Amino acid sequence: MELQDKRVLLTGASGGIGKEIAKALEAKGAKLLLVARNGNKLEALKNSLEFPHQHEVVAADLSTDEGLEKVKQTCLNLSHKEQRIDVLINNAGSNQFSFLAQRSSPSIELEMRLNLLVPMLLSQSALSWISRPGIILNVGSTFGSIGFPGYTTYCAAKSGLQRFSEALDRELDGSGIRTLYLAPRATDTTLNDRFVNQMNQQLGNKSDSPEVVAGHVVDILEKEQASRWIGWPEKLFARVNQILPGVVSKSIRKQQDIIHHFINQVHGK
Repeated sequence: MELQDKRVLLTGASGGIGKEIAKALEAKGAKLLLVARNGNKLEALKNSLEFPHQHEVVAADLSTDEGLEKVKQTCLNLSHKEQRIDVLINNAGSNQFSFLAQRSSPSIELEMRLNLLVPMLLSQSALSWISRPGIILNVGSTFGSIGFPGYTTYCAAKSGLQRFSEALDRELDGSGIRTLYLAPRATDTTLNDRFVNQMNQQLGNKSDSPEVVAGHVVDILEKEQASRWIGWPEKLFARVNQILPGVVSKSIRKQQDIIHHFINQVHGK
């Protein structure tokens, strides 16, 4: 897709990755509808862009029905004015580095909702207001393909998001709407606290800057590539895990002591 003058709805816009995606899309000539919970942060992001008057913001808590309805009505109003959204990017997400036994039921439900159910509901909503041709891009994670200790809920959600994206893309074949899936590896944002960063460093896990991820977002949209995993060796492990999961389990087993150490650090033990 050529992004010049396309309207792009970006969720999680005020986060580390979201800000860089917004900048990268504007550089391609896109007009943005920026969505996040904090209205002040959204306005600051909009005003930091080169052409703020071309973009709009919607402060909405997507974990609530009210927030989802607010976004839907905004998009329907735009479509009535012949300003349909061309691209929906489901980027909002969260995770918590903990053993499953340490998690509360509400925290599990919230994480599953924001990372899986919200993108599904927004994608369903988009079918009534997105342009044709149009694109839905779901931002997942390498953890959607590799089950990793300490991230059971997040892995489950992102795994579901990958299969949802694949199924919806096939379901909409011939409709003019594509559904794409992008899986970043560890990224240098505030989503990871210092203990997670220290663990990744000790394990030798590589991470990318938000700018790198934003570059992949632009590229996958332009090429309309169905799915993409970012970074070696993570993309290789993702493939191996589908064929020979025991090999990946053996590798992770060697890291267990370090993983457990840092989870306990997070919880003050």
